[in-house]
Amino acid sequence: MTTATEHVTVTRSGAVTTIALDGAPANALSYALLAALRDALGGADVRGARVVVIGSRVPRFFAAGADLKLLATLDGSGFAAYLGMLRGVLDEIAGLPQPTIAALGGVTLGGGLELALACTLRVASHEARLGVPEVRLGLLPGAGGTQRLPRLIGRSRALDLLLTGRTVDGEEALRLGLVDRLGADADAEAAALAGQIAAFTSASTQAIGRCVDAAAGEDPGSGMRTELDELLALFAGDEGRAGIQAFIARRGQRAG
Repeated sequence: MTTATEHVTVTRSGAVTTIALDGAPANALSYALLAALRDALGGADVRGARVVVIGSRVPRFFAAGADLKLLATLDGSGFAAYLGMLRGVLDEIAGLPQPTIAALGGVTLGGGLELALACTLRVASHEARLGVPEVRLGLLPGAGGTQRLPRLIGRSRALDLLLTGRTVDGEEALRLGLVDRLGADADAEAAALAGQIAAFTSASTQAIGRCVDAAAGEDPGSGMRTELDELLALFAGDEGRAGIQAFIARRGQRAG
């Protein structure tokens, strides 16, 4: 099932929902595109999905970043309001309970890369170009870029990108750990990965996400307690027990 608006297209296929940005010519993160993305995130197709993919319908672009023409018209309070909306939408993506995958098939810069960083995983094509060039404008990435980027790839590698504003291709992004998979077609690669993850229970994939997030905290003991609590809850649930019994049955069939 597909639902299209002026700025995003939402497609539900089984347990996977894909949100495709559709703000030609470059998916600049305008108020209208952000509002459409926010509405899509709150829709039933996202709430009921096991995995959410965020991609693009605009050729050669994932998202070119903030709407610079808009920013040029704003005063300080207007800029703060725009930044608040951008950060709110990205925080909503980061806060989704199910895994999210960014399909980066083209230019992914500034706020566009920050959007990708808010996702659980990132898949890029060989033609993708990624970077945070805000320093070239005398600014900095303010929608989580200075926070999520070093957590993902480490302080030194993050500073290299942040302080130079340089752009990397898909191959270097993979080496840096900026993306998790690389393929000829980012959309196809992301769809295959989403299907693989969606084959497992929502309870287990969401619990894994919470455990890994807990590992980023300063207290290792707290993370270990989270892991224990999540595993005990999964084992006590119907899906966990059913999964164990199904595995035993399959092994028995192979042995026979």
